[in-house]
Amino acid sequence: MMILQVNQLSKSFGADSILTNIKLEVRSRDRIAIVGRNGAGKSTFLKIIAGRLSYEKGDIIKPKDLTIGYLDQHSGLDSKLSIKEELLTVFDHLKAMEKEMRSVEEQMAHAAPDKLESLMKTYDRLQQEFKDKGGYQYEADVRSVIHGLGFAGYDDSARVQDLSGGQKTRLALGKMLLTRPDLLILDEPTNHLDIDTLTWLEQYLQNYSGAILIVSHDRYFLDKVVTQVYEISRSRSKKYSGNYSDYLKLKAEQLEKEMKLYEKQQDEIAKLQDFVDRNLARASTTKRAQSRRKQLERMDVMDKPLGDEKSASFRFDIARQSGNDVLRVQDLTVSYKDQPPLLRSLYFQISRGESVALVGPNGIGKSTLLKTLIQKLKPLTGTISTGSHVSIGYYDQEQAELHSSKRVLDELWDDYPGMNEKDIRTCLGNFLFSGDDVLKPVHSLSGGEKARLALAKLMLQKANFLILDEPTNHLDLDSKEILENALIDYPGTILFVSHDRYFINRIATKVFELSPEKVEEYLGDYDYYTEKKAQQLELKALEKQNTDEQSKPDTDKAKTKRSYEEEKEWKRKERQRQRRIDEIETRITAIEETIEQNEELLCEPGIFQDHEKVQEINSENERLNNELEHLLSEWETLSTEE
Repeated sequence: MMILQVNQLSKSFGADSILTNIKLEVRSRDRIAIVGRNGAGKSTFLKIIAGRLSYEKGDIIKPKDLTIGYLDQHSGLDSKLSIKEELLTVFDHLKAMEKEMRSVEEQMAHAAPDKLESLMKTYDRLQQEFKDKGGYQYEADVRSVIHGLGFAGYDDSARVQDLSGGQKTRLALGKMLLTRPDLLILDEPTNHLDIDTLTWLEQYLQNYSGAILIVSHDRYFLDKVVTQVYEISRSRSKKYSGNYSDYLKLKAEQLEKEMKLYEKQQDEIAKLQDFVDRNLARASTTKRAQSRRKQLERMDVMDKPLGDEKSASFRFDIARQSGNDVLRVQDLTVSYKDQPPLLRSLYFQISRGESVALVGPNGIGKSTLLKTLIQKLKPLTGTISTGSHVSIGYYDQEQAELHSSKRVLDELWDDYPGMNEKDIRTCLGNFLFSGDDVLKPVHSLSGGEKARLALAKLMLQKANFLILDEPTNHLDLDSKEILENALIDYPGTILFVSHDRYFINRIATKVFELSPEKVEEYLGDYDYYTEKKAQQLELKALEKQNTDEQSKPDTDKAKTKRSYEEEKEWKRKERQRQRRIDEIETRITAIEETIEQNEELLCEPGIFQDHEKVQEINSENERLNNELEHLLSEWETLSTEE
């Protein structure tokens, strides 16, 4: 069912056109990604749909009772309540109903017989309404969100107002999820989330009952969640079916096809023009030449396919190769700003040519460890040794190395006064700073622009050991790919922190998992790391089961064996149930697309004038709608089974 339709929408800021004739269709349970470069207008488009911004032209059509939840990428909460109390405010209406039910119960206990029947009917109605609205489930939902978004370890008295900006944004996301609107609009929901939380959010959104509209620069996340992609480029939109990887493939295929058609037409035009030029003046061939010229005039000439917009272009070189031993850490204890130690007795080493991803939950101390390694923070105990000829280049996720009062040009030139202005401008041009952009003050730059400027400074260092703290933050998908390729070709050594799993997969040759008292090493990329972690969890579960088995009396062992067989059978049925749900969802998507195509066909003059064809299409739509109804019913039944 269509829940929102955007037709020919246009938006400008002053003389600059941001969006032009944008189209979008959202059906119930759609999972749609809006992608495009930084500054393309993605966030503006979401704000318009959410009713936060006006627009000049076009229509937004939606039912009056449609509920929309919108999470801005800078959203946050400011409250004196505790974390749990703040989340529970979503269910104030249920708590009021619960209070009313308790009141009716009390009245029933002391009611006269002639009043009791009326009170019982009232109570039954309230109880059913309470159940239908999730009254017996909401506290479990709150606990699930608290655990899933990483707040489980917080004290019950922890106040919202004492959280960091990133934590407040995460809590705002949790509150939005609990409201369960018909259309959930999320602008960069993966910011400030660690890998475990991202995994939980993916699973939550996959099972979400409403439609979802997402802007995100996390490719792994988009591949897991979305089934449609709308690209906004050069102020216009284009729809692609499938997840983000499908979109990249379809876009490349479409561009190749359009380029071939364009080149074929250009060859035809050249041949026709050549014939006209050679034969127009000759009496014997002038009529044929005139015919070719008319053919040229009538031809609908294709524009050359524009392809991708201009991308950043850079590579990281080194001034000198380091020795084989790059970094050795022994018995390192780390703290932050006179706080109790975050990390204790750490041992690890990094060799030349390795690319090491440092992973761990938010707050564990990853950024603090990096700052200690580059001597911005002093360790409490232990030693940090670098090898021969090691030169370190550091990228700070907060861009604290940039000077907000300087111009973009001077930010580089002051560090490299020996370079001439032309070379500095060329370097900045490679990072998409051109013309008057280089004269902007640093404080006026967007997050993505500051990230590119920091990378430009890092490139000019020519260091042979790069230490990178969240280098993909604020970068759009295209810029991320350019950075990945530059790091893959980099001849030095890399240690980096990132929550971007796709980025880790492409860059890492080794993963360090950080915990308060050790660094555990995994010799592979992110997929290898997750596979090994899963194996370790299985082994621990088996060891616990064996220990429990050995401690049980013989009379209990037969029961344990039976329960094991029952568990095995339950898991088999659960896999079958999940496979069937996946099959149904795939079929539902295909049916909805077919119905939509048929409805478009019925609008074509050649079709609606053909009564037999109209009847045939209507019959097919009726059959498909019946099948859709049965599938949705089966899907609901399977989804509620436990």
